[in-house]
Amino acid sequence: MEDTRNIVKTDFTFALKSIYFNEDYIPAESTRTTTNFANLARGESRQENLRNTINMINNRFNALASWDNPNSDRYSVELEIVSVDIDIDGSGATFPSIEILKTHIIDHKTGKRIEGIVGNNFSSYVRDYDFSVLLLEHNKDKENFSIPDHFGELHGNIFKHFVHSESYKNRFTKPPVICLSVSDNKIYQRTGNHHPILGFEYEPNSSSLTEQYFKKMGLQVRYFMPQNSAAPLTFFFFGDLLTDYTNLELISTISTMETFQKIYRPEIYNANSVAGLCYKPSLKNQDHSLTKIVYNREERSQLAIDQGKFTEKHFIQPYKSILEEWSANFAL
Repeated sequence: MEDTRNIVKTDFTFALKSIYFNEDYIPAESTRTTTNFANLARGESRQENLRNTINMINNRFNALASWDNPNSDRYSVELEIVSVDIDIDGSGATFPSIEILKTHIIDHKTGKRIEGIVGNNFSSYVRDYDFSVLLLEHNKDKENFSIPDHFGELHGNIFKHFVHSESYKNRFTKPPVICLSVSDNKIYQRTGNHHPILGFEYEPNSSSLTEQYFKKMGLQVRYFMPQNSAAPLTFFFFGDLLTDYTNLELISTISTMETFQKIYRPEIYNANSVAGLCYKPSLKNQDHSLTKIVYNREERSQLAIDQGKFTEKHFIQPYKSILEEWSANFAL
């Protein structure tokens, strides 16, 4: 009889569940409290926060989708929060690995409900562990900053495995697009390339650790500043961002993620002056406007460390040998 005691399970499985982001939204217990949408759904102002955020998204969408839309009210956006739990050993016990947003576009003129883009916001407990626990411990008491060996590889392989899984393919028709803020540690130069929806393309003067991390997830990166935006957005994607998605799909991502950035990075995305040919983002920029949405950025930073330690205790340590062997042998 074959000895199966040392055989490592290599086909991790994923379970997807979802909830809609609206003014009645209450975060699931497994949702990271630092996640954009979960942050807004807390405290006395939670319902007003949620309502104002949704209004901002819809207004921005209609401003960008201005054709055949004379009253700027043709469309509205529905946001579906998709939580992805991973089962490592087939026991049925799961860990919350990834959380993403799926946009849906409602065309009030035709009555149609149109699929938007999946991805947008990206939430990951393992990323919290990598950046807020592993990286900090690796550089503790060291004069020169360095990156641990194989940094981000496990996280990247889990993400790629999910995107190529039947769980993903059965639920979504296109690869994900993730949209983040630009880095305040880099300088961005505007190029001559202009897209009718994404706007002017920018190029950075250097690569960042975040970009290298997302590259291990299999993602490319480009930077575009849409019309009437204050700063470029960072787009991570598979394939061809400019041809694989429709105008309305791209607008759904821009309107959603630019709204979140106006709330969380007002110094950059709600600045009173617009990025020029050469742009250096700054979180110390005083010339900006605040939204009416309550948000505690300092608390968010502390919670990231707590979430990283939670991941270490409940995921990294219990499954360490399985995860290391699986990631080392991972191949699509």
